[in-house]
Amino acid sequence: MSGPLILAIESSCDETGIALVEGGRRIHANVVASQVAMHAATGGIVPEVAARAHLRWILPVLDEAMATAGVTIADVDAVAVTHGPGLAGSLLLEGHLYAAWLLDPGRDEAPEPLFPLVALIVSGGHTFLVEMRDHLDYRLLGQTVDDAAGEAFDKVGRLLGLGYPGGPAIQKAAEAARHHDAVFPRAWLGDTLDFSFSGLKTAARRIVDGARADEGLGVDPVERLPDARVADLAWGFQDSVTDVLVTKTIRAARAAGARSIVLGGGVAANGALRARLSEEAEPLGTPVVIPRPGLCTDNGAMIGAAAARRYAAGERAGLDLDARPSLPLARR
Repeated sequence: MSGPLILAIESSCDETGIALVEGGRRIHANVVASQVAMHAATGGIVPEVAARAHLRWILPVLDEAMATAGVTIADVDAVAVTHGPGLAGSLLLEGHLYAAWLLDPGRDEAPEPLFPLVALIVSGGHTFLVEMRDHLDYRLLGQTVDDAAGEAFDKVGRLLGLGYPGGPAIQKAAEAARHHDAVFPRAWLGDTLDFSFSGLKTAARRIVDGARADEGLGVDPVERLPDARVADLAWGFQDSVTDVLVTKTIRAARAAGARSIVLGGGVAANGALRARLSEEAEPLGTPVVIPRPGLCTDNGAMIGAAAARRYAAGERAGLDLDARPSLPLARR
């Protein structure tokens, strides 16, 4: 493989990630300093705390990445950083999508996703569906009209006493479910490909409160539900989110005549979502491309993969580059 060596920096949310990626695919180093434990105490990200942590870790992470790749700054062709769109605290949409093109060190060549494709990106701050006819050519098919799926996982994780982040905790709890009959609502929003999870969060509170009353518990979350009840409720909530995400993605893939489906974003690390999407896509004969879990969460390598395409297209930025939360990524 040949192509530009990109030094990619991801520090837009709660992970300090630096990677060196060759040709938009080959990972030479991918170092991430996680802040999960730091933010667990507050049950969510505190921007000022996250910013200070980035300042603390950016140089040690850079040194480790350069040493792992065995290169110096003179070997680097370009430097890439997250820029937009999205919330100012999370500008990762395109990077999450391009994680599907990445290859780990020592991994043989693997087929690239085929165009046209449909991509579902599901993270703490965003949930959206896009169609890609070619590189950097995006058409927005649907997005969240209120809360993102990852935010709902975090909220319900707290309701169930599972802590932060909610996604991995809910998946682990759901795996122990003995009864698969807990029903949570689905917001289908008619025939649209948009998503809504605000009502699901409200319903989850009502369902959890009802379960607590059944167990003779008060509203104080310190009094935790029995593990078996938590597992059953976790399964029901996860099933609701997964059902809507997968059903709309398959519908979009059929309509677009997609030759492949890409799943990305932090929630894409969820095993139930990965398995269900692959299962539902099989009758279509459409391959599903899902990065390994470590490349679904925030990291520098995916920024390098996306940056390589923009570098090849001739895009350059000056030192006055700043975050642009409203930067358009996809056309309707």
